[in-house]
Amino acid sequence: MMAAPLGILLISGTHERAHYAFVLAAGAAALDRRVVLFATNDGCRALLVDWSSLTEAGRDAAIRARGVAGIGELRQSAAEMGVRMIACEAGLRMATLTEEVLAQGVEIAGIATFLEAIESGQIVTL
Repeated sequence: MMAAPLGILLISGTHERAHYAFVLAAGAAALDRRVVLFATNDGCRALLVDWSSLTEAGRDAAIRARGVAGIGELRQSAAEMGVRMIACEAGLRMATLTEEVLAQGVEIAGIATFLEAIESGQIVTL
């Protein structure tokens, strides 16, 4: 039996929550689970080419120094394993961000697209 899809709703722009969103995404994808990460408001900053505008972004260097994968590595791994990443269209506007600054492969859509993609699967909010 195939596991239910996992939807990760990232509403926070803090490094800690964004980092764990990618930990969850990569972990679930490694278990062959379908994963959709939907970022809104300041959470959209985690989907930027340069995610250093996340609150406490400097935390990433400390994490990597301790041998833990940082956001860059986790996001790349998640993408390679097929995690679907969506930036909320309204959330981008709220965070005053534009499509041009998003990482490659990030879609722009609304909450209805996210809910449709995860069907009756689980949603984790960070």
